Amino acid sequence: MNVVQVAVFLGLMIILAVMTWRKVAASMAASDASADKEIFLAGGGLSWFFVAGAITLTNLSTDQLVGMNGNQMLLLAWWELAGFVGLLLLAFVFVPIYYRNNCTTITQLLEQRYKGGSIRTVISGLFLFGNFVIYLPAVIYSGALFTQTLFGIDAPIMAVAAVFAIVGAAYAILGGLRAVAVLDTYAGIGILALALVVVFLAMQAVGWDITTGVPEERLSMIGSLDSPIPFHTLFTGMLFIQIFYWSTNQNITQKALAAPTVKEAQKGVVAAAIVRVLIVPPIVVIPGIVAFKLFGDVDDRAYAMVVGEVLPSWTSGMFAAMIAAAVLTTYSAVMNATITLWSVDFHRRFINADVNLVRLNRIVGVIAMLLSIALVPLYASAESIINLLQELNGLLSMPILSAFIAALMFRNMDARAAVAGLVWGFCSYALHTFYLYVPENFGGVSWYATVGLPWVHYIDVMVFVLFSSVAVALITNLVVFGNRASFAFGPGDKQPQAT
Repeated sequence: MNVVQVAVFLGLMIILAVMTWRKVAASMAASDASADKEIFLAGGGLSWFFVAGAITLTNLSTDQLVGMNGNQMLLLAWWELAGFVGLLLLAFVFVPIYYRNNCTTITQLLEQRYKGGSIRTVISGLFLFGNFVIYLPAVIYSGALFTQTLFGIDAPIMAVAAVFAIVGAAYAILGGLRAVAVLDTYAGIGILALALVVVFLAMQAVGWDITTGVPEERLSMIGSLDSPIPFHTLFTGMLFIQIFYWSTNQNITQKALAAPTVKEAQKGVVAAAIVRVLIVPPIVVIPGIVAFKLFGDVDDRAYAMVVGEVLPSWTSGMFAAMIAAAVLTTYSAVMNATITLWSVDFHRRFINADVNLVRLNRIVGVIAMLLSIALVPLYASAESIINLLQELNGLLSMPILSAFIAALMFRNMDARAAVAGLVWGFCSYALHTFYLYVPENFGGVSWYATVGLPWVHYIDVMVFVLFSSVAVALITNLVVFGNRASFAFGPGDKQPQAT
């Protein structure tokens, strides 16, 4: 980067920071919310605009821009298109339930629906495991990889990732969810606009023709059995993955819980759904196809190579600032959710109910930051960052979703039975993914088991894990604890309170 590019980069980052902190300071001055509500739920004062921005940018970062474009296939757009369904379910099914039960963490809902509180502790632990091991290190790794590739930085990837981690943690630790949501929204406008410009210039660079010279399987939206998304999985596992990610995932739902009313939250979630289906799909797949035409199969380097090829050099600093903002917003949002889960579901319940939340916020944030930096090498060996993330997410997503299904569909369920279902789901998915086959390069594109049922795709395995986990919970509830579960015909049915 030359002096002008560096100046543009630093200037935009400073402008974003000043705009964010001015908005946060003004909002906090006008808020009379308690310290915990301010840190965890932005004082319950996020308008629909900031709810939409926070949800959109929590999901959209370099792991999407780099990872999905790195597959260099149009097929990957299904992850974003299917997200529309998950967001609508969040808006009109789950948001009213969370607000009705006055939830700060989604695990509080489960505690209220089951007899016994162990389910809350176990699921919070799983979410924390996912954030520490999967989401936080993956975000800073993919951001560091993009930055290195685009600008030819010689510094070790761990060093670049550490810079992202430190700045992102500062937003979450010092400003809480309000700062995260405001930065998400302000940065999101610039990120989406520039990403669309990249799509336009990339198409222009290949004469608006992305079909000539590109293999048919990279252009098809009908996935074969050996593709990342076989077509039949759109109607099975894909649907459940989206329900988990958008509707029962603390990292996402926490933003919807920070609005003043249910209707304001719903407006924000619907706005995020519209962005998800109209704007996001082209920016996460088209540059990857163009990269294949221009450079061949270049994996996760595709997006940065296209950006470097089609953007005028004077805009490099501007684009770098927007990409850095995308990394920081996602990282700080997941960091804030991590701090919330630990503080509400563990520390205040089991260690010290009267803890100083501001101090605890800083301690947990620093620990999470250091651990995420230490785990960056795990992702550096991945052949495809997005495929590795989706495989690892299966360890948590379907077992956790099974607990929600059992809680909302059945009465008279013991929390320990749901935990049994969780353990079954986690172990059965891990058995298939990490024992029945072992990829030559962990995290590489390896979709089939080498023993057992060779046609089983990992998304199919997720469906089995989900339904078998619910079945194990119901059987354990009856056989071990002597409770006969019955159908609940609506989420408003009264449930036994946790003991």
